[in-house]
Amino acid sequence: MSANIYSVDYFYTTVEDKPGMGCKFLETLVHDDVNLLAFNAFPVGRDRTQLVIYPLNSTWLGDLARHNGLRLVGPHHAFMIHGDDELGALVQIHKKLCDEEINVSSANGVGDGLGGYRYIMHVHPDDYKQAMEILDVEQNVKPIADFHLDLKRRFHAKN
Repeated sequence: MSANIYSVDYFYTTVEDKPGMGCKFLETLVHDDVNLLAFNAFPVGRDRTQLVIYPLNSTWLGDLARHNGLRLVGPHHAFMIHGDDELGALVQIHKKLCDEEINVSSANGVGDGLGGYRYIMHVHPDDYKQAMEILDVEQNVKPIADFHLDLKRRFHAKN
């Protein structure tokens, strides 16, 4: 399977770097039925942690932020990539960007244990549109969140 590449929005905020702060933030998301595509947290400075939120639906996250007085920075844009987990799966993607002198500024990925992977990749905002063209990201496709708008906000796993 070739890789599927989507444009996704992300937001970030910072919280105190102490026990329970990330959990409290995630509980707020759950309480307002904000489903995530991905989430990342890492320390910034001595006493702060940056939370990076990739929502399934940016509008729902925006509603939550307005109603709860949360300060979110964004939306920013990243690429979500998924495909078959095989040796060198990401090399072609990175090579296309490298050949056009576009730097991948940060990335995270994980194998799903079933032969697939998910990967989030960031490029500089000034390079984002060019990267979309190079990676042949379909720009006229509805955002990934729109494919789920006919469903309720809360999703239940099947047994």
